Amino acid sequence: MISSPHIKRLLIGLLLGAISGYVYYAVYGCERGCAITGNPFISSAYGAIMGGLLAGSFRKESTKEE
Repeated sequence: MISSPHIKRLLIGLLLGAISGYVYYAVYGCERGCAITGNPFISSAYGAIMGGLLAGSFRKESTKEE
């Protein structure tokens, strides 16, 4: 299955972002005239991208002393 912790973190970020995007659409979304929050698919995709970027930005620095 998925063995890399970086990929697991990215997938979790994508999933949580997509869920958050849909919840934002359901709670605050507008019916017309909004590019992102007017459509549940676009809102979920945007949330997934933001979640993936956020999850990918937290990397543990390797401290190798030579």
